[in-house]
Amino acid sequence: MDIPLNANGIMQAKACGEHLKEASWDFVITSPLQRAKNTAEIINGKLDVPLIVMEEFMERHFGDAEGMTLHDRRAIFPDKKYPNQEPMNVFKQRLMSGIQKIEQQFSESHVLLVAHGAVIDAILSAFSLEEKAGYTSLENGCISHIHYGERGWQVKGINQIEHLSKIQPNHKFSYEKEAVTWPS
Repeated sequence: MDIPLNANGIMQAKACGEHLKEASWDFVITSPLQRAKNTAEIINGKLDVPLIVMEEFMERHFGDAEGMTLHDRRAIFPDKKYPNQEPMNVFKQRLMSGIQKIEQQFSESHVLLVAHGAVIDAILSAFSLEEKAGYTSLENGCISHIHYGERGWQVKGINQIEHLSKIQPNHKFSYEKEAVTWPS
């Protein structure tokens, strides 16, 4: 659902902005949904680059399960089949269309994409040649580094959250995946 950031999300976005200001960025691209757009705006407060909203990076629509708590979804839909859900092939096609636009319009630029968990997971899955066992568990406020160059796509880090340690000092950090390259 199109819900706003909570207080913790605002703190995480500020921590991301502090961390990301150390690099050179040309554009921030975001989903139009409030939580991603607000996160992008907070981060961009430290970067001060053009912010572009792209519909292609909206979260997947979960149909009749939209807006339900995890507990309710599991109780009502134990098979995880949600009526009226956006079909996975349509969702992935939409995301890849957005990725192609970024490649075409910003191929020489450093682009920061602010998106949602299912969006990030689907993009990471699209670039992986490995069989996926399931959903990639991504922390809120995490950073995944994906680079496109002459050799195609390179995933240089997934679910990086060290920058959140100041606001979440007792949090167990997830792994950082080593660089893996896939042809485009």
